[in-house]
Amino acid sequence: MIELAVYNTSGQQVETIRVDESVLGRCVRYALLKQAIVMYHANKRVGTATTKSRGVVAGSSRKVYRQKGTGNARMGTRRTGKRVGGGMIFAKKPRDFSQRMPRKQRKLARDSAVLAKLRSNSVVVVDGLAFEKPQTKQFAGVLKNLKIDQSCLVAIREYDENVHKSARNVHRVDVLPVADLNAAAIVNHKQMLFTKEALSSFLDRSAAGVEESVSA
Repeated sequence: MIELAVYNTSGQQVETIRVDESVLGRCVRYALLKQAIVMYHANKRVGTATTKSRGVVAGSSRKVYRQKGTGNARMGTRRTGKRVGGGMIFAKKPRDFSQRMPRKQRKLARDSAVLAKLRSNSVVVVDGLAFEKPQTKQFAGVLKNLKIDQSCLVAIREYDENVHKSARNVHRVDVLPVADLNAAAIVNHKQMLFTKEALSSFLDRSAAGVEESVSA
């Protein structure tokens, strides 16, 4: 069991909660975690780079001059990659870099990423984040009270426009609903900030996944 302190927005501890490691898979699956991160990064690649090969460049396919008798080095066509204006050697073509992982593996990788953060004391829990209107200064003050001074991923139970707009101008801080958490987003931030409701919802989702895999 991992004990986590729950703070209010002023940075004062109000209670303590426990997290059962078995819900998150008991151990950090580093190989699976790496596979997921590589997949998410690969899926961001556009893959539209293209250059012209010698077969696409405009120009005659006739040899510039005959093979022998000129005293010069042998030369092919004007479209060869060795001449200015010729085609590219090993020309780039549009390609799809996307990768796929089974849904259960993505969930296991996500749980492993959160478990790694918990074990490294990089998770902070706040009793709630409620803003009457978008206010960056107030959100930055909450982070300061919670002693979060590094890149941080804020996990909330569901989309909240005021929270998102309050955090979007804070450097190295991103906000995601629990349903959208993934291994790459978690690993790309030094710390995580959960609201109490978000953490409870996340653990319920993970526990449901464990029960589903056991029954299968």
